[in-house]
Amino acid sequence: MTMHLSSVYRAFALIAFAASALLSAPAYAASAEEIDARVEEALAEFYEESSAGRSLAQRAAGMLVFPRVIKAGIGIGGEYGEGALLVNGGTEAYYSVASASVGFQLGVQRKAQVIMFMTDEALENFRTSDGWEAGVDGSVAVVEFGAAEEISTSNIQQPIVGFVFSNKGLMYNLTFEGSKISRIER
Repeated sequence: MTMHLSSVYRAFALIAFAASALLSAPAYAASAEEIDARVEEALAEFYEESSAGRSLAQRAAGMLVFPRVIKAGIGIGGEYGEGALLVNGGTEAYYSVASASVGFQLGVQRKAQVIMFMTDEALENFRTSDGWEAGVDGSVAVVEFGAAEEISTSNIQQPIVGFVFSNKGLMYNLTFEGSKISRIER
């Protein structure tokens, strides 16, 4: 029993250490070049996961790509990532995404997020906001599909659509609600 409890304490201490290290990640700000390289990698992975993703990206007025969003928590959790707004295939500006949560949670997760603005109006509303919050300033329709399914690009009618994925593939039943997106200087 003592051996089991000490293993639990060690695991808890390791997760606490990892969470504190990851939550302090904003102290290390990636350069514009680092963000651009990570965005390019994430998009290549996204397009590999879904051929429809490329088609949607071509139709989008602009898209936010957050290649590394780290979520960690022990009861109270948070997530943070940096990315870029792409318009006409080029980087227009850099942004951070952050959120906090309370509830039963224990662990660390890394994911990537792509948010597509499908209309010029949705993109302009995002650009002119002073800190944009998903669910308040705009609703993000999370696109979900199974491994054997394909997205039908013709039935996506929402002005803002989002995808969440990791190196293990697309992630399911996730939300962008409550995520605060703010412009950063790089």
